[in-house]
Amino acid sequence: MSEKLTGYDLKRKEKNVAFTEASIVKTSRGGYMVKGINTYGNKMNVMISEANALAAIENGLATKGF
Repeated sequence: MSEKLTGYDLKRKEKNVAFTEASIVKTSRGGYMVKGINTYGNKMNVMISEANALAAIENGLATKGF
């Protein structure tokens, strides 16, 4: 697991933008998703694996939203 959660910012068309406020949620089909706000103030969502989701919660990178 990396030191920060990153994703693609659709508004700025930038890759690897860091989340400032992140919450891990579980989808209806059982997948895990990071929802939050990035460094530019835009909302972002990223699908991640269960192992990475639990590691992010454990390391304090995101809050548990499920």
